[in-house]
Amino acid sequence: MLFDQITIIGVGLIGGSVGLATKMRGVAGRVVGVDRDEATLAKAIQLGALDAGTTSIAEGVANSSLIVVCTPVDRIADVILAAAPHVRPGTRFTDGGSTKAGIVSALHGKLPPGVEYIAAHPLAGSEKAGAEHGRADMFQNRVTVVIISKFGADWERTVAVGRFWEALGSRVVLMNAEEHDRTVAVTSHLPHAVASAVAAVTPTDWLRLSAGGFRDVTRVAAGDPQLWAAIFEANRDATLSALAAFTDRLDAFRKVLEAGDHAGLVQWLTEGKKVRDALGT
Repeated sequence: MLFDQITIIGVGLIGGSVGLATKMRGVAGRVVGVDRDEATLAKAIQLGALDAGTTSIAEGVANSSLIVVCTPVDRIADVILAAAPHVRPGTRFTDGGSTKAGIVSALHGKLPPGVEYIAAHPLAGSEKAGAEHGRADMFQNRVTVVIISKFGADWERTVAVGRFWEALGSRVVLMNAEEHDRTVAVTSHLPHAVASAVAAVTPTDWLRLSAGGFRDVTRVAAGDPQLWAAIFEANRDATLSALAAFTDRLDAFRKVLEAGDHAGLVQWLTEGKKVRDALGT
């Protein structure tokens, strides 16, 4: 057991999975949830993701030494600032947000003495939403990025947060916030935009002719538009850079196709296949 009590703020898919994994693995003696919706809290308790729940941030964080914020990215900094006056010195905040640099900068110098934010991003999830879709094995063998702050966060507390995510089953990778945001713009945010674009240009009466390829490519397009709009806005510059590289790549495809360049088309496809093959199954 790493903690006597932790608090999860935002008990959706990721928050519910954190609770389920924490309880299944005995990482904390007690798990408290904070959410704006009492029905969500009741459901999470029923599912076994929480021991108790409250709509009050002050009440929910008062006795926890680790606070895991699992709200949409555009709310994380504000939630931490609202919770910080009610925690004890030595308390650590971490999160499950998909972008990092903006949150780290927004919180710099604004937390009480002895209270720190150790940013994290578990690379796990689903296009589904809600604690009812949470899984205790959500983080098993999945990477969680823990951010090394350029502002000099306490190393022991950074390690402690890393051990928490490891205890949930993750493989922890340390990165700085800017590198993280540039990377996930290509590996996560661009694929979601592409999936949405492919889905949107497909007439619904053609779906009866779709097969596994269409489903695989467009699966993530079923994600919450509000949540993903906030992610794109929070990581705008890196996503625009990734989009420019992708556009150049499509332009190269168009040129070889228009030119009837069979060898060039095979080469274009081979370059993509090589990267995908390196990923494995």
